Amino acid sequence: GGWTARQVLHHLADSHMHAYIRFKWTLTENSPTIKAYNEKLWAETYEVAQDPALSINLLKALHAKWITLLRSLKPVDFEKYFVHPETGKQVRLDRLAATYAWHGEHHLGHLRIILDLKF
Repeated sequence: GGWTARQVLHHLADSHMHAYIRFKWTLTENSPTIKAYNEKLWAETYEVAQDPALSINLLKALHAKWITLLRSLKPVDFEKYFVHPETGKQVRLDRLAATYAWHGEHHLGHLRIILDLKF
């Protein structure tokens, strides 16, 4: 089986926090190697039983902060990149921004499917 709606919401908060921090590292360090994490294990931590409003509120605040950061950047800033430790790939900030815009929509689709199955 897939993740529950709670797990999806908590995953979105975890994942988008990681992406935001990767943005900041990349803007303040020279091509940093970021820290990877096991999203499946993170989805099984204690908070999966917690109120999903915690993650929804966190996402609202984080996205507001991230949008402010994105709007402050110059085009050249989006060319900066980090290195992923597991793949060795260089990930540019323009790509990361696009990936996480997609990521949020992707999981909203999962939530819609979960809700449709329950009703």
